[in-house]
Amino acid sequence: MKIAVIGATGMVGTVLLKVLEERNFPLTELLPVASTRSIGRELVFKDKLYKIIGIEEALKAKPTLAIFSAGGETSLKWATKFAEQGTTVIDNSSAWRMDPTKKLIVPEINANILTKEDTIIANPNCSTIQMVMALAPLHKKYKMRRVVVSTYQSVSGTGIHAVRQMENEENGIKGAMAYPYQIHQNAIPHCDVFEENGYTKEELKLAREPQKILDDRTFSITATAVRIPTSGGHSEAVNVEFENDFDLNEVRQILISTSGITLQDDPSTNSYPMPILAKGKDDVFVGRLRRDMTQENTLNMWIVSDNLRKGAATNAVQIAEYLMINKLI
Repeated sequence: MKIAVIGATGMVGTVLLKVLEERNFPLTELLPVASTRSIGRELVFKDKLYKIIGIEEALKAKPTLAIFSAGGETSLKWATKFAEQGTTVIDNSSAWRMDPTKKLIVPEINANILTKEDTIIANPNCSTIQMVMALAPLHKKYKMRRVVVSTYQSVSGTGIHAVRQMENEENGIKGAMAYPYQIHQNAIPHCDVFEENGYTKEELKLAREPQKILDDRTFSITATAVRIPTSGGHSEAVNVEFENDFDLNEVRQILISTSGITLQDDPSTNSYPMPILAKGKDDVFVGRLRRDMTQENTLNMWIVSDNLRKGAATNAVQIAEYLMINKLI
């Protein structure tokens, strides 16, 4: 089990290596790949030093599995080259997510559709993953009609340059700007680039990806994505209208019994999800469950998850584990 991690020194790549180590993934050889400026440097994995290599060298090594976390352009250029030589690719970028020939996977929901023929597998958007984790079991029971979601997203979702901008601003240091405005003590309603229709790409991902994951276009989603000055963890306020009525206690039991979900929903003890509590954890945290008093069959909920773990690295490793356990690689 030879594994190449493309983008090993980035924020997601670093967490990916940590998750592989924590879950004791049975790899026999690690190929850490990064940009040319990092080639030759060393990193530690399982108390062993590994030299960072270039992507061409990794391709020549013919790994069993390649996990890409180096952006869409890199994935579009290189993923097919790895796949053509028999390497299975799990891609964390947006490059392949809406490609009708590629599968978009959250293992707890739809890993069962994977086959040996799936040589490039797409990892969904971080905000999509946490939302669909909470909505999927409820959709199965009550059938969603419409979802309205507003996100409160960490700067880590943009990358290390955004984290540095926030830290610089907190300390009164002038530096490079990842955003068009100050993020410290601010909220910017602008995640990813704007499209002609006024929505950002992030908002459109939230609208489209859940339909593909659930293989269901009978419900609709509208989104507003906001960047806030937290260093890790995305939060979402979700309003979901169902075709069928629900009982709140039953909703709670469904979520409690769903693998990968932790329910934190007790207003009497101020128990509710927060990014500071989700940081470094793999579960998706759900709380603030309450009926929408303005219309029938509608639920309000608050969903929080570590965007670098379940939102990216952990989900990718879980896909790899499923492939291995089911002898698909």
